[in-house]
Amino acid sequence: MEDEHKPPDRVRLPRSLFASLQSSKPVVRLAISILDIGSGSLFKGPQLSLEDDGSVLNNRLVGLSLGRMRVTGLAEPLEITFSHEHQPPNMTLTCVFWDVTKGPTGDWSSEGCSTELGAEGTVCRCNHLTFFALLLRPVLDKATVQALTRISQAGCGASMIFLAFTVVSYTVLRFSRQRFKSEDAPKIHLTLSVCLFLLNLAFLINMGHDPNESKSTCWVLGAIFHYFLLCVFTWMALEALHLYLLVIRVFNTYFRHYFLKLSLVGWGLPALMVIGTRSANSYGYYTIHDKENRTSLELCWFREDTALYITVHGYFFVTFLFGAVVLSLVGWKIFTLSSATAGKQQRQNWKGLLTLLGLSSLVGMTWGLAILTPLGLSTIYVFALFNSLQGVFIFCWFIMLYFPSQSDVSSSSGPARVEQTNTTSQE
Repeated sequence: MEDEHKPPDRVRLPRSLFASLQSSKPVVRLAISILDIGSGSLFKGPQLSLEDDGSVLNNRLVGLSLGRMRVTGLAEPLEITFSHEHQPPNMTLTCVFWDVTKGPTGDWSSEGCSTELGAEGTVCRCNHLTFFALLLRPVLDKATVQALTRISQAGCGASMIFLAFTVVSYTVLRFSRQRFKSEDAPKIHLTLSVCLFLLNLAFLINMGHDPNESKSTCWVLGAIFHYFLLCVFTWMALEALHLYLLVIRVFNTYFRHYFLKLSLVGWGLPALMVIGTRSANSYGYYTIHDKENRTSLELCWFREDTALYITVHGYFFVTFLFGAVVLSLVGWKIFTLSSATAGKQQRQNWKGLLTLLGLSSLVGMTWGLAILTPLGLSTIYVFALFNSLQGVFIFCWFIMLYFPSQSDVSSSSGPARVEQTNTTSQE
């Protein structure tokens, strides 16, 4: 029996269309056609054939025509409401029409149409009359996954190179500067760099693994990848904690065996979470499917969403929120101090902004772009690009911090000054 609460399909023609017809023809035949195209090749077009992942929603088309008149460029668009069930988050709906001018047989186009998505229905507004439909496409189809994978692999490779440079730079400074051995901030930066390097390495190995590998090998890869991911989250939170002690709290910040305690948390807490996840037998093959249940991506990760939401999404949200709050307090303090300083205020603001950008790479603000990915495919590309380049940003901050220019050395407000003048409190 049909659901009484389900919104009906409907077509709304603009009043201006009929007003323009009254002066030309007294009687016009309006035809509304509902077509079921089935699973054949009719109304598929090159676009769907190339994508091989999209489909016409419910295989249903709505055709509108006024006699033999060609109606285009309507000042007020017509509205077609397609009712449907709630779609999965990895699928997107687009209002399209059949454009007979595309290619020898025609193809789907969205020119002149807009899409208003709803939970149980989608409204299409178009400025012409023809055959209309809703195209259902996976957000992460095979072509998109391949592009995102290449971007991530290239970014991770670049990050690994620059993170290796960071480790070499730290080694050089440790042997050339005596006071560098006793400072905790460089050690924290170095440890985060090592964690991020190992995470990128685990990611590249995971993406290149053989799908025919044994289950035990897969859960080992998933556990290693999970461990270093949690290590990165933890050390970014520890970076934020250290920053809070240096810039916000300032006084009474000496702790015995400070870096040793941070290391126990930074390496030990992720280990406990991985052990707990392994005991629940949560690691295994993780696949992303499209609407037709075709595999778009497969890697060794989580078999169960519950463990993923708790140990990755939940843990990330807590660490990211803590880092964002600390970074906001530091930004407030930096710009408050710069506004109170007489002269050179514009330069002070520029250096303060540069300092915040550098600190944001340490506390993982690029990971926060993941929150924006539900907004659309473009934000997914932005997240994949900037997040995979976090190692490059950390190297740039490390060089600016410990190899400052001569003007920054002589200045009392260089980008590195906030951290350099306070790390001595941890000696």
